[in-house]
Amino acid sequence: MQAGITGVGKYVPEKVLTNHDLEKIVDTSDEWIRTRTGIEERRIAADDIDTSDMAYHASVRAIDDAGIKPEDIDLILVATVTPDMPFPTVSCMLQERLGATKAAAMDLSAACAGFMYGIVTAKQFIDTGVYKNILVIGAEKLSKITDWEDRNTCVLFGDGAGAAVIGEVTDGRGILSFELGADGGGGKFLQQEGQFIQMNGREVFKFAVRQMPESSMHVVEKAGLTKEDVDYLIPHQANIRIMEAARNKLDIPVEKMATSIKRYGNTSSASIPIALAEAVEDGSVKEDDFIVLVGFGGGLTWGAVGIKWGK
Repeated sequence: MQAGITGVGKYVPEKVLTNHDLEKIVDTSDEWIRTRTGIEERRIAADDIDTSDMAYHASVRAIDDAGIKPEDIDLILVATVTPDMPFPTVSCMLQERLGATKAAAMDLSAACAGFMYGIVTAKQFIDTGVYKNILVIGAEKLSKITDWEDRNTCVLFGDGAGAAVIGEVTDGRGILSFELGADGGGGKFLQQEGQFIQMNGREVFKFAVRQMPESSMHVVEKAGLTKEDVDYLIPHQANIRIMEAARNKLDIPVEKMATSIKRYGNTSSASIPIALAEAVEDGSVKEDDFIVLVGFGGGLTWGAVGIKWGK
């Protein structure tokens, strides 16, 4: 069995919060935000929309794209740090709403690297033949844990969800390599202590500009390839300068890197699957392309996956 991605989907809320809107809320400016982060706007979920709702809409699209039915799903994995409630899990809510009656369900918590952890977990079940179809979702409503009076963090985050169906693909395609890692000693640099996200931006930046390029190169090498073989890079959409560090390490031209950050900001575990779904939709990712997904997050955690695209 060779595990790969057989379907993708995304969902972002309708409400757009621009940098100019934020100028009216905190002491910041559009120019400051754009030059330091690459973000121009982000989506904010309405009060009556929660993480499970966004996960549902992204999942419906991924299931349809995979050409399967909800009852074909064996396992649902939801990566999130903003569940609707501590329990039941978002994955269980999703199982009931989708009608995926045969699926086991659990949530994963690896912050912004959560989707990568979800993909790698799903791969093990597919490779061993235990399951045939696994739904992996990254979904976040970060707006509910964002301090809108903290100008250092409130400019960064947005809401949304992305989903992928992991299943068996044809020989030579699929997930060729991966890397997961963690450094619990750096947990204090990015955490939710109390109600809101707290971040030491300088320390997180130093960690990310080192780890993202390293992890990207590691999965290329583990796949037995070289950086010249990389057709498209989908990094976690946290900060354009961090993303550029990974791109430069791989010597990839700017048009071969996903940059949805300017429209959605940092959506944590949802950022990579949202960017992936858009890249597939607009043709940036093509059949038999070798793509690298790479992310980092609170924990501190990181993960990367090398994929030969196609079913």
